[in-house]
Amino acid sequence: MKCPSCGSEYPYHDGNLWVCPECAHEWNEEPQADTAGAEDSSVVRDANGNQLADGDTVTVLKDLKIKGSSQAVKGGTKVKNIRLVDAGDGHNIACKIAGFGAMNLKSEFVKKS
Repeated sequence: MKCPSCGSEYPYHDGNLWVCPECAHEWNEEPQADTAGAEDSSVVRDANGNQLADGDTVTVLKDLKIKGSSQAVKGGTKVKNIRLVDAGDGHNIACKIAGFGAMNLKSEFVKKS
């Protein structure tokens, strides 16, 4: 194994990566998976597998407790005009719910209406 950056003959394996001690280049030698049939990670799907888009109307499937509040969003609540967001915590729907205000939901707890 040679370093693809500097050609050094002394790289070592560190976890999932190869590391060159001379130039500090790191690379993954694992073969790249074929992504032709892989699903696009930016596609947001509801609990039934339907693709969601900005402006859709969804229905909440079960009672959802609101963090920091004693209230809960009841199952069957319709939420209109959703926006898809890329939040790191898994909440990928931004919306306004009547009586609650602006909040984020996880797509696994809603179905497209």
